[in-house]
Amino acid sequence: MNKRIEKFKQLMHRNNIHNFIITNPFNLNYFANFHGLDGDGCMVITDNEQVLITDSRYELEMQDKLPNDVKLKITRDYYGTAATYLKNTAYEIGFEDSLSFQIYQTLNKLLPNRLVSKTNLVEILRDTKDENEISILEHSAKLASQAYEAMLQYVHAGLTEREVSLFLYDFMLRHGAQKPSFDTIVASGYRSALPHGDATDKKIENGELVTVDFGFYYQDYTSDMTRTFAVGDPGQELKDAYQVVLDAQNKMIDAMTDSADGKEVDAAARDYITDKGYGEYFGHGSGHSIGLDIHETPILGSNTKDKIYENYVMTAEPGIYLPGKGGIRIEDDVLVQKNGHKVLTTAPKEIIIL
Repeated sequence: MNKRIEKFKQLMHRNNIHNFIITNPFNLNYFANFHGLDGDGCMVITDNEQVLITDSRYELEMQDKLPNDVKLKITRDYYGTAATYLKNTAYEIGFEDSLSFQIYQTLNKLLPNRLVSKTNLVEILRDTKDENEISILEHSAKLASQAYEAMLQYVHAGLTEREVSLFLYDFMLRHGAQKPSFDTIVASGYRSALPHGDATDKKIENGELVTVDFGFYYQDYTSDMTRTFAVGDPGQELKDAYQVVLDAQNKMIDAMTDSADGKEVDAAARDYITDKGYGEYFGHGSGHSIGLDIHETPILGSNTKDKIYENYVMTAEPGIYLPGKGGIRIEDDVLVQKNGHKVLTTAPKEIIIL
């Protein structure tokens, strides 16, 4: 049996579940190599079988890509067909809590009073990456690093943020990436103090910090990298803040080991930034897992209750944002190992002034 499905069935049984409906596109990819869009199909997993249910648009593709132990059912009536596999079971039927309310209503009419929501049951499996996943994620991170280093040769005062974003997009796709996993952030000058400052037509001026945050899919697995650099000398205040972020991030990465407490990993960066007098200027989470999705569990923050384990791939992304002046964020993709960690992103992190 497919090892992923086998492990999932063991997890189902530990949660007293014998039947499950999968609708999340990332989970369908994980179990069945299915690349349809949200709402293009579903999967039924029971004690005895696993069936991917989709329509004729994907029939030829899935005949070649579907794992041997997963059946394929072609129909436009995804959920009515799913119900036929489940209507005679005596057990409750699990579903992901990300299921849309509309689909839930449809399934609940077909399988009344038998559906039970489960949080992150599949995602728990996805947290731990296998050897192949790690290899792809490492390549994805290196590709992003190469794009950043190429971009540094291109950027100069007078370019717009949008032009920088387009350079990264073009480089990534020309070198094997599939698509961006989120809207690329390019924020310059006062806008770099916006943690999620999407690229605009603002021109980069001399003496400004520029933050770029981007991620692209390669063979279905994403990268997520942030760097901050300067075009011309940004002044001592911002250079001092940069060094604090860099030191904080290094402390955070050093804390990323097997079985480490996520709250303590976050605190390694957050407490240092606070001790240096910038605590009020760092308000977001410090990291998250990546894989098939750009934001996977666990999420690292001051209220995190999760631990991180060997073969998790986590981001480390502390920042300082000074309103009206500029902001700094540095983000790496980090593989957690049994006795330490491996940083997958290879682009330089010391402050670069062009």
